[in-house]
Amino acid sequence: MPQTMKLALLDDYQRVALRLGDWDRLRKRGIEITVFNEPFASVDDAAQKLAPFEILGLLRERTAFPRALIEKLPNLKFMVLTGARAASLDDKAATERGIPISTTPGGGSNAPTAELGWALLMSCARDLAKAERLMRSGGWHDGIQQMNVLEGKRLGILGLGKLGSRVAGYAKAFGMEVVAWSQNLTAEKAGAIGVKYVGKDELLSTSDFISIHLALSDRTRGLIGAAELAKMKKTAILINTSRGPIVDEAALIAALRNGTIAHAGLDVYDKEPLPAGHPLTKLENVTLVPHLGYVVEDSYRYFYKGTIEDIEAWLDGKPINVLNPDALKK
Repeated sequence: MPQTMKLALLDDYQRVALRLGDWDRLRKRGIEITVFNEPFASVDDAAQKLAPFEILGLLRERTAFPRALIEKLPNLKFMVLTGARAASLDDKAATERGIPISTTPGGGSNAPTAELGWALLMSCARDLAKAERLMRSGGWHDGIQQMNVLEGKRLGILGLGKLGSRVAGYAKAFGMEVVAWSQNLTAEKAGAIGVKYVGKDELLSTSDFISIHLALSDRTRGLIGAAELAKMKKTAILINTSRGPIVDEAALIAALRNGTIAHAGLDVYDKEPLPAGHPLTKLENVTLVPHLGYVVEDSYRYFYKGTIEDIEAWLDGKPINVLNPDALKK
């Protein structure tokens, strides 16, 4: 390994990376660290700015790394991805160039995302985002539409894994009835955590609130489209803290405009950051937050600790947590 190498830490929107990681461990080994605080404007913009770097630290799925970008980075030798996977990273393209990608195991806990999802659900139930805007503009109760109590209502959970199960626990504590569906879920698995398994159509048509906790895949992309939204109650509230493309964005915008459903709470979007002036930002019956599910100090510390450990192992010639082991054979 050369004595001096350049590391770029990407997408540190909140400017916390240098404070929340022990980067001196790498500096003592001759690593020069540069932090990028803003998203890149395009693939070409990213390629130009990242061209000098041998090591990249990727923060989850913020900057996409398609083949077109990877092939434009001549000095790139190693990448660290916080978290276990990213659909936006072309690991095959990296493998073909012999660039190993190490991951950081999980995020410590799924509580931050589950809690954020529950906060969105509660906010939507009482129109709290609109109420806050009203207060700042001198208003009071005028225009508040959602006046829902959670107790006694039905929550439908799409995806009853670790996150969905945690949210189910919150709902039961609030006195809600909880039902769930996913492609692989069985009545036995649901019953083991005190949740009723139902078919997808029944979940959509009978739930007062629907919360999505599925991984994005070919099976789940566009899972909730116009037909599914039309099956929901007109009073239904949809929460998505999973991945934007699981819900057909155009269909959701139309459903919110037309009153097909009452409200949505979103933490994830097809394109992130959400572009200024996006149609979703024009709607009053949607509560928007900027992909905050894992954005807590505990998660950042966990991610950056893992990033440092992965880089140290690679510098020692013994890479760990390698997503694409075939790259090591190049």
